[in-house]
Amino acid sequence: MPTSVLTTAKPRAFPTIVWGGLLVGFLDAMDAMIYFGLRSGVTPQRIFHYIASGLIGIRSSIALGALGVALGIVLHFVIAIGAATVYYLVALKVPLLIRRPFLSGTIFGLGLYFFMNRIVVPLSAVPKNPNAVFSWIDLLSGFFAHIVLIGIPIALIARYSAHVKPSQPPPSA
Repeated sequence: MPTSVLTTAKPRAFPTIVWGGLLVGFLDAMDAMIYFGLRSGVTPQRIFHYIASGLIGIRSSIALGALGVALGIVLHFVIAIGAATVYYLVALKVPLLIRRPFLSGTIFGLGLYFFMNRIVVPLSAVPKNPNAVFSWIDLLSGFFAHIVLIGIPIALIARYSAHVKPSQPPPSA
């Protein structure tokens, strides 16, 4: 592909935001269920109750039962689609995000990790654990998920969407 195309190509909104958000939402959910299931025996229901608790508190989320789980799933995918939307909007203005998806996705994933863990989660209604102990394995798992399962896939989908144009209708006879 000529360099001029690489420098001027812009990602398309639908594939970057919708497909990117759905993909990374799925990957991140699977990672959380596998990691916390193996590490601590946490059930998928408990993971999604925890996510819903950010909005309505843990007691309300658990009291809602399956609706609390559903709310957690919806919120999880809203956050994932929001992340893809942010990447898309910045990529419209910063072509480097399309040209260098592995570098850009890594930086975006790390930024997203710190944004979620230092701003969103502390401001939410999730239960706070004052006795929480720092864990290198948890930190590395979080970095892995945000870089490899969120940042880089969104960046690659944005790059792909910038270079694949919507199909044209066939010429009339």
